[in-house]
Amino acid sequence: MSVFIHCYLLVNIVNMDKIIEIISQPWPWWAAGIIIGLTVPALLILGNKTFGISSSLRHVCAMCMPAKIPFFNYDWKKEKWNLFFVLGVLIGGFIAGNFLQDPQPIEIAENTKKQLVESGVKDFNGLIPADIFSWEALLTVRGFIFIVIGGFLVGFGTRYAGGCTSGHAIMGLSNLQWPSLVATISFMVGGFIMTWLILPFLLGL
Repeated sequence: MSVFIHCYLLVNIVNMDKIIEIISQPWPWWAAGIIIGLTVPALLILGNKTFGISSSLRHVCAMCMPAKIPFFNYDWKKEKWNLFFVLGVLIGGFIAGNFLQDPQPIEIAENTKKQLVESGVKDFNGLIPADIFSWEALLTVRGFIFIVIGGFLVGFGTRYAGGCTSGHAIMGLSNLQWPSLVATISFMVGGFIMTWLILPFLLGL
């Protein structure tokens, strides 16, 4: 009996190694799009839940703030699944970034790389440049704008818009919601303006 158990464990270990090897390899961009897209019908079918990330910020505030603010005065416990969902995203990101990271350098278009180098960005070893996103960079004007002010604007903007890119561009558009279409168009326009007009100025600080 123990022989069969050892054989079973050995087969599963081998399979797990193959799975980890497959996960560690770079995937095509469309694979992640399909998986993210499938979460919408999965949540609707399994629990009639809507896909979104920024709403968890409201749930956390409602859970932690005892003040009787109308916006936070609701039964957040009914939405606690969303908090577990976001926690899973954080844990998954930590595991992927620390244990399943591709050892090969990040591939960046040469023209983009040249423009970034001219703007003072020279670290291309990680997913994000340490020249901007690091504790040392936080003490600079450029780093403070990107990390602190940028983070505040993202948090404020998602709540002001009633959702983020996942809630509007993925879930909202799937449900043919007009506000989500307006929000998604605004996201895209804002991204173009930031990339071509504002970002070059900020990188030059």
